[in-house]
Amino acid sequence: MRRSAGRFVPGGEATPAFWLLLAVIVVLNLFGLVMILSASSVVALQETGSTWSYFVRQSAWAVLGTGGLMACLYLDRRVWRATAKLAYGAAVALLVAVLIPGVGVSVNGASRWIALGPVQLQPSELAKLALLLLVADLLARRAREMGDPKRTFWPAVSALALVAALVMAQPNLGTTLVMAAIVLVLLYVAGTSVGRLGAVSLVATAAAGAVVLTTPFRRARFFAFLNPWADPSRSGYQNLQALVALGSGGLFGVGLGASRAKWDYLPFAQTDFIFAIVGEELGLVGAVLVVALFVVLGVLGVRVAMAAADRYSMLVAVGITAWLMVQAFLNIGMVIGLLPITGVPLPFISFGGSSLLVTMSGAGLLLNIARHPRPRTGPDLARRSAARRATTPA
Repeated sequence: MRRSAGRFVPGGEATPAFWLLLAVIVVLNLFGLVMILSASSVVALQETGSTWSYFVRQSAWAVLGTGGLMACLYLDRRVWRATAKLAYGAAVALLVAVLIPGVGVSVNGASRWIALGPVQLQPSELAKLALLLLVADLLARRAREMGDPKRTFWPAVSALALVAALVMAQPNLGTTLVMAAIVLVLLYVAGTSVGRLGAVSLVATAAAGAVVLTTPFRRARFFAFLNPWADPSRSGYQNLQALVALGSGGLFGVGLGASRAKWDYLPFAQTDFIFAIVGEELGLVGAVLVVALFVVLGVLGVRVAMAAADRYSMLVAVGITAWLMVQAFLNIGMVIGLLPITGVPLPFISFGGSSLLVTMSGAGLLLNIARHPRPRTGPDLARRSAARRATTPA
């Protein structure tokens, strides 16, 4: 888009960062579809009689996600700001609804979904993006008041606390950690003092620790992460099977589609633990390439934020980049045994419709910001203008 009489119109500058970012997003999505087809083939055959069922469902969500990406790519960023409070309110309402018996769908003891006919929606995924846009708008509007915590810090933390409490009630600690990381990074980049952020982080860490230690299944998961061999057939089973799958892949893997872990050895192979299947089938080389794609995505996200046209766009770009990087770190760290099992999907790659739709929409916002960078000025702009004049026919 370009600015015309103070409004955005279709167009914009297709910068190298834009094209590189788009290429990484496309590659991650296509790679995710291939790995879901492989990782889910056995469970899909058992559940539906077809090895293609999970792949077909994820492909449908990928089409919807592409629509969300395109809508956010061409949407006037003033619309994001105008609808941020509405989106946050809707997300809170859905998070409340998911806890109502008969409305929320419970799976494996967690009530995280709302059934809409054959489709299940996960409100906590929507809440990530809504919270990000709300806090970014708040901190952008009150840029000159960053020294007053009552006007900036506490409203942002309160917005986080409300959705975090509702998400923890599901329960869903992993998503709560991602949300907290988004808000804390936004506050830091916006200019909040490190001391204040440190104090709140310590309190939040203590609260999270108390929740883990007082909840039997979370406590079992945490201690299983520390020593999975203490109970290899129960609490440590997933941790060990993931490591076995990764170790079986060697340098180049056992071959695409040839995983043994997906044959009922590794639960949730197509969702939370898909990175283990990547390591098994494509080996260390494949796993490192996936990590490299996320590193490139993070670097490009930072570049987009640094070149953003305004403070609000910069904060949104920072928030989206932090969201994707933290979530990828939590998922991969969980699979390789560096972190406890948190149940967060690997962005773009894990099976999950709501996650893919919202992640793609967030990627669309990031691409929007990359397409409309801050106008260049000074000698650089003069050189570009001279180059255009030199190549324009007389």
